Amino acid sequence: MHNKGLIKLFAILFGLVSIYQLSFTFIASNVENKAEAYAERQISESEENFTQKRALAAEKYLDSVGQNPIFAGITYDTAKDKELNKGLDLKGGINVILQISVEDLLRGLANNSKDPAFNQALAEAQEARKNSQDSYLELFFEAFEAKDGANLASPDVFGTKALSDEINFEMTNSQVRPVINRKIDESITSAFEVLRERIDKFGVTQPNIQRLGDSGRILIELPGAKDISRIQNLLQSTAQLEFWDVYKANEFSEFLVTADAIVAENMKSETEKTENQETQSTDQEEETSDEDDLEELLSTEENAEEDLSRSNPLLSLVLSAGQPQGPVIAYFAVKDTAKVNSYLAMPQVKSQLPSDKKYAEFVWGKPPKNEETIGLYALKGNRNNEPDMSGAVVTDAQQTYDQVGRVAVSMQMDGRGAKIWEDMTGKASAEGSQIAIVLDNLVYSAPGVSSGAITGGRSEITGDFTLEEAQDLANVLRAGKLPASADIVQSEIVGPSLGQEAIDSGVLSFAIALIFVLLYMIFYYGRAGLYADIALVVNILFIFGVLSGLGAVLTLPGIAGIVLTIGMSVDANVLIFERIREELAKGKTQAEAISDGFKNALSSILDANITTGLTGLILFTFGTGPIKGFATTLLIGIVTSLFCAIFLTRLFIAGGGKKGKSLPFSTAITQNWFLNIDINFLKKRKVAYIISAVAIIISIGSLATKGLNQGVDFVGGRSYVVRFDQTINPTEVESILIENLQSVEAKTYGTSNQLKITTNYKIEEEGTVIDDEIQAILFNDLQAYLPNGITLSEFKVGDSGLDKEYGIMSSIKVNPTIADDIKTAAYYAIFGSLFVVFLYILIRFKRWQFSLGAVSAVIHDVIIVLGLFSLLYDVLPFSLEIDQAFIAAILTVIGYSLNDTVVVFDRIREFFNERPNWKMNKLINLAVSSTISRTINTSLTTLVVLVAIFIFGGDSIRGFMFALIVGVIVGTYSSVFIATPVMFDSVKKKGIDLTDKKIEDPEGEVSL
Repeated sequence: MHNKGLIKLFAILFGLVSIYQLSFTFIASNVENKAEAYAERQISESEENFTQKRALAAEKYLDSVGQNPIFAGITYDTAKDKELNKGLDLKGGINVILQISVEDLLRGLANNSKDPAFNQALAEAQEARKNSQDSYLELFFEAFEAKDGANLASPDVFGTKALSDEINFEMTNSQVRPVINRKIDESITSAFEVLRERIDKFGVTQPNIQRLGDSGRILIELPGAKDISRIQNLLQSTAQLEFWDVYKANEFSEFLVTADAIVAENMKSETEKTENQETQSTDQEEETSDEDDLEELLSTEENAEEDLSRSNPLLSLVLSAGQPQGPVIAYFAVKDTAKVNSYLAMPQVKSQLPSDKKYAEFVWGKPPKNEETIGLYALKGNRNNEPDMSGAVVTDAQQTYDQVGRVAVSMQMDGRGAKIWEDMTGKASAEGSQIAIVLDNLVYSAPGVSSGAITGGRSEITGDFTLEEAQDLANVLRAGKLPASADIVQSEIVGPSLGQEAIDSGVLSFAIALIFVLLYMIFYYGRAGLYADIALVVNILFIFGVLSGLGAVLTLPGIAGIVLTIGMSVDANVLIFERIREELAKGKTQAEAISDGFKNALSSILDANITTGLTGLILFTFGTGPIKGFATTLLIGIVTSLFCAIFLTRLFIAGGGKKGKSLPFSTAITQNWFLNIDINFLKKRKVAYIISAVAIIISIGSLATKGLNQGVDFVGGRSYVVRFDQTINPTEVESILIENLQSVEAKTYGTSNQLKITTNYKIEEEGTVIDDEIQAILFNDLQAYLPNGITLSEFKVGDSGLDKEYGIMSSIKVNPTIADDIKTAAYYAIFGSLFVVFLYILIRFKRWQFSLGAVSAVIHDVIIVLGLFSLLYDVLPFSLEIDQAFIAAILTVIGYSLNDTVVVFDRIREFFNERPNWKMNKLINLAVSSTISRTINTSLTTLVVLVAIFIFGGDSIRGFMFALIVGVIVGTYSSVFIATPVMFDSVKKKGIDLTDKKIEDPEGEVSL
């Protein structure tokens, strides 16, 4: 091998760089361990909420030592920024996809146009989006332009004053489209930057935020985040700050009485209408027992309340009236707000507003924390529903304290805002009125002004804030408002306890798999196996070093990808060693055998890794979150494995066998294994065809009748992993939850005290309110199965201490629209990989018959894996859901199957070149027989690795690993009994020459 010195230098430098990159992780981890130990010494377990207190103490410790040099000038803060990123499933936290409302953006650009065609097109696009892969904007253009005379440049649509510099009335629709496209893109970019600034100020370490194409979606990953509810509110708040004059309570007291009477009359009419439709029986006599009399007496109070709600439906909901000169009209229960809104929105009620108040807007106040009452305000609206001043004038905001020490938010306005604010406060002071400060349609405060006009543009928001709420409010005001609403269409939340369990299980599976592989290589190949092990350990160092250097995220599937890479690295070494053994058997010297073995194995190694790499690239392109992490480690592993197998292993072997030293490539036990194998595989192909046909028919039959257990990734919904302190019956839980959640599925998830509960209840509705509602339903309905004393806060996902043992450990939410997109992307990924592989093999082997054989084997493998998942999903004690992880498994199976098939095809092509006069069937049988040792060794080591992960790797990837185990078994079988026979049957009758040289078989035929 040439350039040994250069390869040694590169390997040493690469190793040193990897160690340097990983040193940050070790330093940060060491300091954090010291912080935890310090917190444990400071806070006793006997203290209330000791886990939260310990977390706070550890955080303070880290803050205090953050800038202290630790090693070679590296501080903890520096190390933390550069450490190996852990994904959501290893660290806990939240991963969300936000959908910026393109509909809101279009309405804004059109100045909230009332044009019927415009608004109808918006509604049609929203409906079409549910079943289309086109963007909302494209669907809007199509719907709008389908209408007669529709003109985007119309002054009633986008030909507004604000867009007059770019759109004029003479422009065609095709000319307006690019302008609107650009404006929408600029708005989404603005939203992206606003969200980035909010997250940066929130203080989460190693956040990841990125735009997803041109869909208007933004991916946000916050590993390690704990206060999940706070983060969700922070992300979705549009920060739409407005300042309004507000009416006094006494101005609406008469209106409430009038509205109450109208609602009561309306309800009475509806009741009478219903009663008239019922038939009454006067002949039937009722016997009243003493028990009936008692029940009637007991229900008197309830009946009285019911009568009151009928006679005074609105006023009966008033808990207390507001101060006559104050801004709050009345106080109501939070649970009654929807009912009050419906009453006030009735046309008959709105028509009773006096002419000078006909534009009044009823808005709720910010509900006080841990209280059930909420105030109702009436803003002084106008024809255009525009506030007197918007939050666009705010230039800075800080969390402060007011004069009596309450938490507040101080704001500074620009010059224009300062002038408007001076006018507004001067008017309020003269009239003795208040100004409502409204954020996202909630009144945060409505202060009066008693000291005259406020100059200078400084103002203050007070209210029932916690310190964190005030900090978040100042954060979003400083970062600016979102240009449109942002809805969470997909989310995954993992509690920190579950993350730590995933780390423990991942490390255990990794260690077991690695130890087995290292020992097996030494057992089978002796000292040569030891050299391969050294190269393998260096390979692992390289992988982690590259991951850390690139800032990539390590996930549990990523660890699985690394372990799978170990199997692939072993495969390359097995290919090399088996070829060296063949060369030694031919009587060549050790040096010649090593040289020829590496040279002859190179083609198979490259082909196998390239085909696997192609599927990895497709997976990386279409995957998200942990699946992208799997693809990342797989791709990095392929590159580093090739370098270590081809160069490092050869360096070690060359060194071990130099100066005439003997270097055996087997042990006394294994030296005669798999020698002189000559099996007529082609003769058995008809039996194999029958076996495979039966398996495929059963699989397709099950897929057609029973179907697949599709996860929320593909159908939409919410899924929760809930852990109890006792064995739990899934059927029993389903029957309890079905009443309130309407549609629910519960399955044992891992251990017998843990369930995966899935529901599509209110999945079309957005917002954290629905998430909170569902978690409250789970908490209330499952009280009997939960530990005594557990609170709702402790039960909810991500909102409790680090040592959480019971409650919701993780949750996933997928909106139906994005679920459809995920499913479509999965189809593209699978069929795209099949096409790419067919094309690569066609180019590489120059015969379509090879491509046909390879793709036939892959389709065979995929159908059987799908069939098994269909047959067994309600039988096996672990989840066999079809989700993104399963698609990753299918693509990996495709890659592995191709890996095996390409190795066999490479040997067939090689034999055709070496023995052009042999009959085809003899050549193929000999070629396949010569690869048996490699196939068994590689498949065995890979299977043991996968089984180790399957058993010890954690519940979240058990179904993923099951698919890989089945895929490896079926893929090994299909490369020999499907791919090769299909290729043979497609060429045998034509006598096609498969050699690189154009040498014809003199016998002119192929026979068995």
